[in-house]
Amino acid sequence: MTEDRIISTEEIAQDDTDVTLRPQKLSEYVGQSKIKENLRIFLEAAKRRGETVEHVLLYGAPGLGKTTLAHVIANELGANIRITSGPAIEKTGDLAAILTNLQEGDILFIDEIHRLNRGVEEILYPAMEDYALDIVIGKGPSARTLRIDLPKFTIIGATTKVSSLTAPLRDRFGMTYHLNYYEHDDMERIVGRSARILGVEMDETTAGDIAKRSRRTPRVANRLLKRVRDYCQVEGDGRVSTEHCFNAFAMLEVDELGLDNIDRKILELIIDKFKGGPVGLNTIAAATGEDVSTIEDVYEPYLIQLGFLDRSPRGRLATDSAYLHLEKERK
Repeated sequence: MTEDRIISTEEIAQDDTDVTLRPQKLSEYVGQSKIKENLRIFLEAAKRRGETVEHVLLYGAPGLGKTTLAHVIANELGANIRITSGPAIEKTGDLAAILTNLQEGDILFIDEIHRLNRGVEEILYPAMEDYALDIVIGKGPSARTLRIDLPKFTIIGATTKVSSLTAPLRDRFGMTYHLNYYEHDDMERIVGRSARILGVEMDETTAGDIAKRSRRTPRVANRLLKRVRDYCQVEGDGRVSTEHCFNAFAMLEVDELGLDNIDRKILELIIDKFKGGPVGLNTIAAATGEDVSTIEDVYEPYLIQLGFLDRSPRGRLATDSAYLHLEKERK
């Protein structure tokens, strides 16, 4: 199951404790330097003018810090933040209730905004553009429209699939930022910062080992750090040593590039059973017991990012890098 994977970038219930690890200010936020610099200027300009910040759209892979950045923006502005998600707003009445309860300068954070109901989305257009809510009262010839003025607020939308957003909704965001995967140096700093907050004693080498396996994603890094901490507290003296760290990785079946047993199983299947490919996606799904969408959306992106997997019209192929990493020889 994908939700049981320690290196999954999707949020799980155990990640609730990550709230304590989230940076509160831009100065504490590690990585995404271009986005931070842009935000610093725009937020400071809005504060000096006493204006509400334009609506912000954040997009990128899961676990890169979209929700965290939304909280940072709210903290920088000293504004209240209301949190919801696209699937949670089922009816136009749900959105109306949320919007009418906002105060001047509040921030409404909508996660998975690409999953908004189309009817709800259309109600959102005048709210974002004119700070007004248009409600239709009655049905048929006697129906009439009531316009309710709203206080000026800011919507921060987050999505992993920006292409799924309709053009009218996308155009109503004044600022759009793409969160990229983090560099190794930034990941080391994130691991070190999280270790200090959690009270975990470790050296730079060990922080680097965790960072290498984090798939360049802070959520994965924090999750790995906590599992390594647990192992060292039970099997050692609580200090995260290199030896115990590697033992923990072996137990979790996470290798030096962040691949777990399922990632390796997919590559080994293509190499051993199909001589490196090409192999159809349906065949891989049937052989691994996973559905096609899970293979395509969860497992493949990181393997392709590493250069271990190629997509072709005929199917998936394992690259020379995959053979080298798994210590396999082409037959």
